Amino acid sequence: MTADRDGYGVLTDESFERSRKRIGIPLRINPAHITEVSADATRHFAYGYGDDNPLYCDPEYGKNTRWGGLIAPPNFTYCMGENAAPPLTPRQKELLKGDPFAGLGSYQAAMEFEYYRPLAAGDRCQVVRAQVGVEDKPSRFGGRTAHVTHDFLYSNGHGQVVTIQRGTWINAERHTSKDRLGEREPVSFDPYTDDQLAEIDAAYDAETRRGPQTRYFEDVEVGEEIQPRVKGPLVVTDLVVWHLGWGMQLTPPGAFGIARKIRRKAPGLYPPNARNIPDTVQRLHWDPARAQELGIPMSYDYGAMRETWLTHALTDWTGDDGWLWRLRCQHRKFNYLGDTTWVRGKVTGKVQADGRNEVHLEVGCWNQRGEQTTPGTAVVLLPTRERAVELPAPPADSLSELLAVEITRHS
Repeated sequence: MTADRDGYGVLTDESFERSRKRIGIPLRINPAHITEVSADATRHFAYGYGDDNPLYCDPEYGKNTRWGGLIAPPNFTYCMGENAAPPLTPRQKELLKGDPFAGLGSYQAAMEFEYYRPLAAGDRCQVVRAQVGVEDKPSRFGGRTAHVTHDFLYSNGHGQVVTIQRGTWINAERHTSKDRLGEREPVSFDPYTDDQLAEIDAAYDAETRRGPQTRYFEDVEVGEEIQPRVKGPLVVTDLVVWHLGWGMQLTPPGAFGIARKIRRKAPGLYPPNARNIPDTVQRLHWDPARAQELGIPMSYDYGAMRETWLTHALTDWTGDDGWLWRLRCQHRKFNYLGDTTWVRGKVTGKVQADGRNEVHLEVGCWNQRGEQTTPGTAVVLLPTRERAVELPAPPADSLSELLAVEITRHS
């Protein structure tokens, strides 16, 4: 397990051994924020990342598309999923007790998505979540780190595989992160000028959506750039609106008396604030003082927010008749409160294989300081003038089979 040094967790070989024994064991899932796809739920979710695409917000609009009705945004599985895993054995319960990396800072490093079919109005969703890998890696930011990969495997109410989501989190020794804060270049939080804000507003005003105007595979050229999207300047209100649609899937759900029930069982999820009041560990996203206690100069966004921003740019460019199949991104820098993010992308290749017309893209997020915070890649499927997009087939037909495939993939 992790030892303790000056109040901060320390990684040990035993930590990694305990973590490896958890591979393949389904983990407990918080109650789903959304249990059934509806126009209200998808609209709230899409609005939370600034997307008013009628495909996700207007059931009447959807009736005239190839989907025949409203569908959910690709990332919507973040707030859905009823536990589909079988009951744990006594041995599995024992292995899942405690956190091998308790006391360490945990930072989302990378996320990969594969989408196989949309969730439509009325759909329910099941999920199996399990750790599929752990790696011991050095890091200048946090000394010794543990890179833990979890799979989130989703199916719809009919048992059809919808999404594979692979996430890697870096668990870093907090004391090392804090000690090395001074080694990094200082971050500027200067006020915006009126001209800078006008530039951002002009970018918002210029945004367009491909929508019902079909983008054909034949017309796309390598080197072509997608229309950029701007997100920011990021304020606490944006985080609040995000959570309204997304829920609190990675945080203890509920307030007041409900929070107290959780706090009795897991007090570590509620470290005291400056007034000695227990408050959620997630408050570092909106409480700068808490972020600074952990060696971070300012509160910052969620990696999942940037994933939806990338998705927004891609689905607007692709149009109603295309399909976002794969998205992979790495979160390399913090996106602090007050930062503005510019989402850009460029076509790097076109491939026709197995009946698919694939367009490969480099995508990424850049802040107002010109730093790339999140590099990524994507594959979208586009129709030709002779043939509509056929949705890709998943690598397995059931969630249990899919988990076995994923464990083998990461071994």
